Amino acid sequence: METPSLFKRSPPKLLYPALIVAAICVTLFSLLGIATMTGHLPGALAGINETSPAAQSAAKLAAAPCADCGVAESIRAITVKGSGSGTGAVIGGIAGAVLGNTMGRGNGRTAMTLIGGGAGAYAGNEIEKNSNRHMVWQTRVRMEDGSVRTFSTHSQPEFGVGAKVRVMGGQVVPYRSAS
Repeated sequence: METPSLFKRSPPKLLYPALIVAAICVTLFSLLGIATMTGHLPGALAGINETSPAAQSAAKLAAAPCADCGVAESIRAITVKGSGSGTGAVIGGIAGAVLGNTMGRGNGRTAMTLIGGGAGAYAGNEIEKNSNRHMVWQTRVRMEDGSVRTFSTHSQPEFGVGAKVRVMGGQVVPYRSAS
């Protein structure tokens, strides 16, 4: 039995034209990249005279990167709670227990004394921490190798965001060139 011509399809002459175009583009870009890397096509720095002072200083910078150098990306002032020595907790606990002891009768008084002592100790410790708070400056530095490091200091840095900096002895200082 023969199928009617209504259902017969002839295969397309080019199966996937877009696929062929994409393959040609990828091949051309690959060949172009290989020619550039092997030196058959001029690179981005082809117009620079190799003996010019700009080219020599650029070559020196590229040849000897500073392992301790970077750029300050951000500087933030952060308020840090101090630590409690325990004095605030003891004083708060005693005050809370005395106050709790004035409330209730019998077992209720005992429970209020314990609850007041615990709440007073917690509140006294938090008050002591808040009274000992201080400022810390966090500096985020993008190093020349691409890594990011964060440093904390107790005083405001001498440089601003975007400044070139150097890490010396675990501290960030403004970059000063040797020349």
